[in-house]
Amino acid sequence: MNRTTRLLLPLLWLLCVIPGMAQAQQQSQPVDNPSYSALADLLENEQSREKLIHELRTLAEDTPAVADTAATADAGPSATQQLAQTTRDIAEGIGDQFTVLANVLNHLAEGQVAGDNGKFSMGKLLHATLNLGLVIAATLIAFFVLRGLAGPVFSRLDHWSLHGAGKTPVLRRVLCVALAAVIDALAVGLAYVGGNLVATFAVGVTGEQTTQASLFLNAFMVIELLKAGLRMLFSSRYDGLRLLPINATEATYWNRWLALLIGLLGYGVMVLEPLVAIHVSPVLSQGLNTLLMLAAFGYAVGVILKNRRRLSAALRDKANQSQLTASKISLHLLARTWHWLALGYFTVVLVLVLLSPANALPFVLFATLKTLGVMMVGMLLSTLLSQTIGRRIRLSDELRRKLPLLEARLNSYVPNGLRFLRFLVLVGVILLTLNAWRVLDLATWYASEAGGVLMGRIIAVAFILAVSAAIWVTLASLIEHKLNPETGNGMPSARTQTLLSLFRSALAVLLVTMTVMIALSELGIDIGPLIAGAGVLGLAIGFGAQKLVQDVITGVFIQIENAMNTGDVVTLGGITGVAEKLSIRSVGIRDLSGTYHIIPFSSVDTVSNYMREFAYHVGEYRVSYRENIDDAIAHLQNAFDELVADPEQKPYVLEALEVAGVIALADSSVNIRVRIKTAPGMQWAVGRAYNRLVKMHFEQAGIEIPYPQSTVHFEGSRQGEAPALKLERASASERHTGT
Repeated sequence: MNRTTRLLLPLLWLLCVIPGMAQAQQQSQPVDNPSYSALADLLENEQSREKLIHELRTLAEDTPAVADTAATADAGPSATQQLAQTTRDIAEGIGDQFTVLANVLNHLAEGQVAGDNGKFSMGKLLHATLNLGLVIAATLIAFFVLRGLAGPVFSRLDHWSLHGAGKTPVLRRVLCVALAAVIDALAVGLAYVGGNLVATFAVGVTGEQTTQASLFLNAFMVIELLKAGLRMLFSSRYDGLRLLPINATEATYWNRWLALLIGLLGYGVMVLEPLVAIHVSPVLSQGLNTLLMLAAFGYAVGVILKNRRRLSAALRDKANQSQLTASKISLHLLARTWHWLALGYFTVVLVLVLLSPANALPFVLFATLKTLGVMMVGMLLSTLLSQTIGRRIRLSDELRRKLPLLEARLNSYVPNGLRFLRFLVLVGVILLTLNAWRVLDLATWYASEAGGVLMGRIIAVAFILAVSAAIWVTLASLIEHKLNPETGNGMPSARTQTLLSLFRSALAVLLVTMTVMIALSELGIDIGPLIAGAGVLGLAIGFGAQKLVQDVITGVFIQIENAMNTGDVVTLGGITGVAEKLSIRSVGIRDLSGTYHIIPFSSVDTVSNYMREFAYHVGEYRVSYRENIDDAIAHLQNAFDELVADPEQKPYVLEALEVAGVIALADSSVNIRVRIKTAPGMQWAVGRAYNRLVKMHFEQAGIEIPYPQSTVHFEGSRQGEAPALKLERASASERHTGT
């Protein structure tokens, strides 16, 4: 009798006795209807009224002490006291069971113990044992024969799992293990049917099945199905039908140990214990249950302690081989604590079974099965996700040609999404395990308003993130398709490249902002203050960073007016070069010497673009005063004709030579200007080629291209007469000696 029962019995006795006493008192005394008038008379009398008031005040003063005493009594023992009391109850219960068990064995030896059907009879026990042995033999023979017939099928599944083509390796293994488990379960079911036939028609009364046969067959079905599930994890003969990544030696060891433990507990609790209760004594059956639990617990503890270091070393090796940081940390942690977890599990099972033998064992069995199932499913999903994460996505050559960045983007986003799914799998395994052991009640929590709202929000946020990622991948790929010259539309214009690049940057900022805002709104966070705060912050930034705002506004108008694009040769702020990078705030220019300049748009007053529609090479050529001008112009035309005949320069020359004529009579030359219309950006190359040809034609025609000359005057008389300068040709010897 536990403590709760000892407390409830007096309460039940009081609840039964007090109404009876009250009823007896009511039956012995007639009902006094004029009690109200007697109370009124009592209150009218001054002395009796004062006496009643005094007694009520006395009772009021004594009430707190009584209440404190009752509260102290109701508070109950502390957690430490409850633990000590539970431990003491378990020890006392085990001791009492052994004492009673010894008495039962003593009486059994004297033939004084009676079962459910009367006095104990050894003959009946032997007859029942013989019949049960026949059923057991027939069932096991049928089972092993069926398993032998299924051997070739298992071998083929094992070979396809290890060496088959197609499908992911983990999916192929899971499929083969599932088929093998179905065949294994079918063998158990057929053996169960065969045992039922033998028990019904060959043993005992024809057409009836004995109790002991039913107990064994039910236990056989449950235990062998558990062992079939165990073989899915630790298949010792077939490497391809083993879910756990361990070798055959380890699988054989753990399969044998766990199968022995399941058989000991299963057949002992489900067969031996009920048979002893039926044919010998219920007390002996209870003691046998305790012995079985203690034996199984001792056996489990011995195996755990024996393999503690070996299994820890194997887990550390697996951790070192893993390429994922999370797996390494988890396996190292499991290597240090697995034996404590196993010892804690078996200790909890032992305590629960000893405290409540009837209810604890089914609960522990189903909770363990649920935990193993959840962990296996989680491990398989995690393995599948890990293999998928490590596998690079390959697109077709045509798609990779049109969208060169799509493959890299998918190989960046998809693995991250799969890692998040793997984390969700881990969280789900932990929650379902706690739910299996009734630490949490997920069904009740999900049915509650808070649980439903939270799950809805989580799903909504995940959906929003997935949709945002899909939108970004789609639009970014479309932009890349437009920018790619190999898509069939040719090289896009510079303006298209600039605008699409800016649009992609703006799209990224807008999409991230909207996604964050919508996700926060779905999580129940009021985004109104955030938007208001962002507006105030933007206003403050506008006042504090006017230069930045001016940069942005000017950049927007420059892009709207198409003043320049990436690749244009421009002059900004006194710097001439190629515009390599344009943003909404500044432009990066590379000048002729290779120096890279970043010019904010706020400092740009004028944009000089040399690459709009067409350009001109403007050349000024000087000839001597003594040359024929028309002849010089004719040779300039000849040089242009040769330029146009050059296949490398012809595509860039748009019109005929434009001769402006003589534009200046300089000090030592006559200047002639010509102009050549070229493709934008090619005026410098065309001009260099034309200058080369002009020099060659002038040299062939003997046309002098003057250079700066000086006149030397010698001092003479006041009348301007100067002595003549005598020039003589120096001889070779004089030139050699320098005289």
